[in-house]
Amino acid sequence: MSDLVVRGQPVPAALVGPLKDGGANRDGAAMRRALEEDGYLLLRGLIEPDQVLAARAAVLERLADVGEIRTPARDGIASGGSVRTERAGDLNAFWRSVSEEPRLRAVSHGPLLGAVMADIFGQAARPFDFIWLRPTAPGRASPLHFDHVYMNRGSENVRTAWLPLGPVRAADGPLIIVEGSHRFDDLIDHYRGIDVDADRVSGSLAEDALTLARARGARLLTTDFEPGDVLLFGMFTLHGSADNVSPLGRVRLSCDVRYQPADEARDERWFGNPPLGHGGKSYGGLNAAQPLTVAPAAR
Repeated sequence: MSDLVVRGQPVPAALVGPLKDGGANRDGAAMRRALEEDGYLLLRGLIEPDQVLAARAAVLERLADVGEIRTPARDGIASGGSVRTERAGDLNAFWRSVSEEPRLRAVSHGPLLGAVMADIFGQAARPFDFIWLRPTAPGRASPLHFDHVYMNRGSENVRTAWLPLGPVRAADGPLIIVEGSHRFDDLIDHYRGIDVDADRVSGSLAEDALTLARARGARLLTTDFEPGDVLLFGMFTLHGSADNVSPLGRVRLSCDVRYQPADEARDERWFGNPPLGHGGKSYGGLNAAQPLTVAPAAR
C-alpha cells in the first residue's frame, strides 16, 4: 500500500501489513479465537454489497443537498463548500436524521451482522442505538485511540463493527490497526477506566500511528476494503485511520456500530430515543455533525 499516508508522511512499506482475512468460517468459537489472537476479525462480504451501496447513496445525497458533495452524489467528491447551517438549521437534528436513514440502519442494524455478533457472544446481541457515521474529507484522518474510553459505563464485552460504505483504498484514508496492540498492556493499563466525558480528557493518543509503530516495532495493518466487508475489534485494539489523500477529492464514508450481549449493563449515553451522546449533545456532539468544511476537534 504505497499510498498510505499518516500525518502527511508516507508510510514505508516495511511498516505496513495486511489485515488477515477471516475466511468463510463463521463459527462463533472460531471467530472469538480470532478476536482474542489478533485483536480483530475481518469478514469479507458479510453484508450484501448492493445494500451497502444503497446506504452510501442515501447518505451522499443528504450531503449533496447541503452543498458538501458534488453531483453526481454517488461519486462522493467533496465540493469544498457547505450550506448545511443555512439549510439544516439544527445541526444535531440534521445529523441524527442522516444517521437514522432507514437504508443505513438496514446495514448497521441488519439481521446478518446481528446474527454474527450473537454467534460471537454466544447469546443474543444488542446493538447500540447510536452509530458513528463518518464522512472523512480529503486532508483529514482519525487519530489513534482505544474505544474503551468513550463507552465504558456498561458492558465490558462491547465490540466495534466498522463498516466501509463503499470501496476504500489506501489513498482514501482506510482504517488502520496497530499490530498486536491488544497486548500493549502498559497502554491498556493507562487508559483503562478513563471516561472522556467524566474526566474531561481527550481519548486520542498523543503519538501518531507512524511514530508509535516505529517505537513499538509494530506494523500498521490495513487492506483494500470493499462494500459488504465488516471489521470487528474490541475496546482495547488500537486503531485510527490514515490520511485521506484521495487525488479525486473523494470523501471516505464509513460507519461504526457497537454491539454487546443483550442482557448486560448498558452505557446510558448510547441507548435511547434519542441517545444522550457525549455531554448530552446526542448526534450534535460528533465532529460529523459539523459542516464538512469545519476542521474536526480532537477527540
